[in-house]
Amino acid sequence: MIAPMHNSLREAIRAGRLVEHHHPWQRAVVTPEVWAEATRLLSSGAATLVGLWGDAGQVHMALHDEARHDLGVLSLECPNMCFPSVGQSHAPAIRLERAIRDLWALEPKGLGDTRPWLDHGTWDHTTDDGSRAVPHAARQRYPFLPAEGESLHQIPVGPVHAGIIEPGHFRFTANGEAVVRLEQRLGYVHKGIESLMAGATLERAATLAGRVSGDSTVAYAIAFARAVEAATGAEVPKRAIWLRALMGELERLANHFGDIGAICNDAAFAMMHAQCGHLREQVLRVADRSFGHRLMMDQVVPGGVRRDLSEEGADLMLALLKDSRKRFPELVELYDNTASLQDRTVGTGFLSPDLARRFGCGGYIGRASGRAVDARRHPGYPPFDELQFEVPVREDGDVNSRIWIRISEVEQSLDLIDQILLRLPPGAISCDVVDTPTAAHGREAMALVEGFRGDVLVWLKLRPDGQIERCHLRDPSWFQWPLLESAVEGNIVADFPLCNKSFNCSYSGHDL
Repeated sequence: MIAPMHNSLREAIRAGRLVEHHHPWQRAVVTPEVWAEATRLLSSGAATLVGLWGDAGQVHMALHDEARHDLGVLSLECPNMCFPSVGQSHAPAIRLERAIRDLWALEPKGLGDTRPWLDHGTWDHTTDDGSRAVPHAARQRYPFLPAEGESLHQIPVGPVHAGIIEPGHFRFTANGEAVVRLEQRLGYVHKGIESLMAGATLERAATLAGRVSGDSTVAYAIAFARAVEAATGAEVPKRAIWLRALMGELERLANHFGDIGAICNDAAFAMMHAQCGHLREQVLRVADRSFGHRLMMDQVVPGGVRRDLSEEGADLMLALLKDSRKRFPELVELYDNTASLQDRTVGTGFLSPDLARRFGCGGYIGRASGRAVDARRHPGYPPFDELQFEVPVREDGDVNSRIWIRISEVEQSLDLIDQILLRLPPGAISCDVVDTPTAAHGREAMALVEGFRGDVLVWLKLRPDGQIERCHLRDPSWFQWPLLESAVEGNIVADFPLCNKSFNCSYSGHDL
């Protein structure tokens, strides 16, 4: 008997065994055949990979059917500690599966690239009988992929870089100045956050979530809080929800100001760097005086927020909006009318719309290459359903395009902050999550939140006592770092800093 074909995520979920109390989207335990059908949906473009992670004897795959606005999680039990590889036919899954091998010892059968990803040969490995085993990554030097051709040479960069920056290794193969291949190796700052999450209280877990990637601490904190609230059924006060959105847009504003200046600085235009850096500093100072921390770290918690916005804080933000709207357009005009700068950014670091779509690339990188996706719109979450904003999209796919997307998003964030301040509702700023009636049932949930780089995913499972049983956090950089390798090909080595900064992927968010 031939198994029926499943032509949508919804059909694949219905073919499995539904897991109770998974919110707000469904999770189903499926057979290897349905898992293979889901892989076919991904490789055909009928669904987008949102996440892929391991668990004790299981793997989970989150998918997004963008045409139907459906989200769901498929789970596959691995009784023999192996599972059919998704990466063998869908490249965005490759690094995720390599990480699963390192973290959970689950083997993706059929995966062509079985090199370790997060394990750099320094982890402790113990065999079943308790004896120490040699870390598998230490048995040989990391084998970078070869490139063949005449007059090729390699340029190793990192993992230690100049200035205050996290570690990452870039192996260039070049013909003269032209880059033939770039291969990355990351994982140098693996923090073990998911291991630390297991058994943690909600308060401790919220603190950890906010430190996955410091420049996105608000986005991670909101995603974690929303997942906890979905799992427990907590009703968050409306004022807290709007304050979260306010913090999220301040975070986006600060990062975009910093990025625009830093990209121009890599093209030797220091004036833009200095001016944008000053704008970023003004945002951080307002955040500090309004919420008690420059990055607003630990201000978003399950059930609400820690600190309310005072009248003084609101006045400071209104002054910030006025100053930014006066100064930023002048900087945009300066960027647009500086021919030497345009010469460096236009046409450099091209990312094709097809690759951006296949990798489910979000944020300014995806939108600069034609992907009109934004988690604030789809799947959406409050209060953005009550706010007016546009999702800027371009097709150029180059460094210049990624700058203009940031410029447009700065303008949108300024308008959103204005709307939030005008419509901020009164009332409480937090509720008790632990004592909610449904907390004792040990529920599961997933949340998707739009950070400044793109969509941040948090999936968690709560124990009956309300503590964390399992929590997976996925940074948008997992689907963006591989695309940098493609965008750099054919450019000169000197343009790599421009391309790299225009992507600005997170090392820390990737090195869980």
